[in-house]
Amino acid sequence: MIQNNNYILGIESSCDDTAAAVIHNGQVLSNVVATQKIHEEYGGVVPELASRAHQQNIVPVVQLALRKANIDKKQLNAIAFTSGPGLMGSLLVGTSFSKSLALGLDIPLIDVNHMQAHILAHFIKTDEHTAPNFPFLALTISGGHTQIVKVSNYFEMEVIGQTIDDAVGEAFDKSAKVLGLPYPGGPLIDKFAQEGNPKAFKFPKPKVGPLDFSFSGLKTSVLYFVEKNVALNSEFISENMEDICASLQFTIIDYLMDKLKNAVKQTGINEIAIGGGVSANSGIRKALKEAEQKYGWITHIPKFEYCTDNAAMIAIVGELKYKQGIFADSNVVAKARLKL
Repeated sequence: MIQNNNYILGIESSCDDTAAAVIHNGQVLSNVVATQKIHEEYGGVVPELASRAHQQNIVPVVQLALRKANIDKKQLNAIAFTSGPGLMGSLLVGTSFSKSLALGLDIPLIDVNHMQAHILAHFIKTDEHTAPNFPFLALTISGGHTQIVKVSNYFEMEVIGQTIDDAVGEAFDKSAKVLGLPYPGGPLIDKFAQEGNPKAFKFPKPKVGPLDFSFSGLKTSVLYFVEKNVALNSEFISENMEDICASLQFTIIDYLMDKLKNAVKQTGINEIAIGGGVSANSGIRKALKEAEQKYGWITHIPKFEYCTDNAAMIAIVGELKYKQGIFADSNVVAKARLKL
């Protein structure tokens, strides 16, 4: 067992954000994210452009993270990096850089599962947030994943429910595109939803297993709904944007909560933590807070900067692994598909 008082550099490059963070004894000293704006004009992430941007951003982002943490790279005890899942080209940039830096500094290299990091981000020390108690249920919701995970300890996690097709974040973004909203559309749906009537329109909730999810049918129903109404009234979207967004968001959140209720009933665990980019959504955060009062759940909602892709969550997993001496060797490779 390795003692405290260590500095861990975390590097995240799974999709279109280049991020680096330094963590010291569970506390974030720096958390730098370079967001790639170029994808907005394409309406989604272009993998080749993403990997090129990572190559341009990774050195200055790491340098800035070290400077903000007020440490020299020689003080680092280990390098933690995202090994997957994600876009292969993007992952390769972070993996290659991390391996080279660890080799040059002669310090341990630690590979981190991106989805595990979203869950363990709850163990970053902050003044306003308490870490979950084991065991707990984690709802990981993002552009690429939708899962319910039973978390028994830091490194023992079991996926008990997941999407059989698309992720919830994709459902938000693709629906936003149908409505003519720019990428990323999920936050814009959330914004308009706050001004609309959630019961104005009814969208179907997909029927699959009690803990699993499906969003492809919902996306299709939104498309047909918009096409049908625009054919009758060319101004339908602009005249009803807030109500459409509110109704869609209500349907998605109600669906997510149905699955969580099933998971709590099945496992007997009523402590819930959310993670991933969609956990920044105001509706899901509100629904979880209401569930505390209604069902007696204990809920954990991350700070906004730890919802979307960031390196602080990679660094905290790195620190937890470092303390237990769980290191990767120099032959470790990035994997676009990596199970929890």
